[in-house]
Amino acid sequence: MKRKRDLDTATLSLTGEDSESLGTEFEVFLNFRGLDTRLNFTDHLYHSLDGVGIRVFLDDAEIQKGEKIGGELLRAINNSRIYVPIFSRDYASSALCLRELAHMVECSRGSTNKVILPIFFDVDPYDVKLRTGLYIDALKRHKERFGTNEVQQWEEALTEVASIKGWHCKGRGQGELIKLVTDEVSRKLARGARIVPDHLVGIDRQVKTVMDLLDKDSLDVRFVVIHGMGGIASCQTFKNFGSRVKL
Repeated sequence: MKRKRDLDTATLSLTGEDSESLGTEFEVFLNFRGLDTRLNFTDHLYHSLDGVGIRVFLDDAEIQKGEKIGGELLRAINNSRIYVPIFSRDYASSALCLRELAHMVECSRGSTNKVILPIFFDVDPYDVKLRTGLYIDALKRHKERFGTNEVQQWEEALTEVASIKGWHCKGRGQGELIKLVTDEVSRKLARGARIVPDHLVGIDRQVKTVMDLLDKDSLDVRFVVIHGMGGIASCQTFKNFGSRVKL
């Protein structure tokens, strides 16, 4: 689900109700510079992830002039499980992108259930590691405005994330890349029919037991309740059972 934000506010806030709902609303946070990729690659990636049922946070508008993040945006980062920074040529010119990235790195450190999956859209990891001059000039300008200490955190976040294995857009079509990213995110979230085995051990026996109890030849009304923790096994049991019963 996309969330729209008010450009007239530098720091965002949520009502108590919205704050509670956001905790489970998003699974993936897309970090990108809107002017570079919003209307093409990022939009296509968002719809690909959304199309397989993954809840994605994607900004519909950027905070003016890189003001501090807060409110909805901060909570979306805190509660997402997967972070996908999309590095483009002018990515480092956005203080907002860099602040988001630094916070994503902070959230993922020491966490076993949060992961960063970088995409190098039209740059090389060496650019993001600051071994070339591509991002250097923008970072120098940020130091003049925001100070050395904060920008140093951004630089550390850039070099750390650039060392993570990700995807390069160079040399491959965007459609192919988007499919690779969607498949990997789905795998890490344990989603999608492709990762569910056709036959789980013990499922057929359980389904047969239910079928025997139903006594399909009886004219009486029967109710079936599949009880247990949510997960692959209960879903697969329901699918197997449903395929054998005509409603």
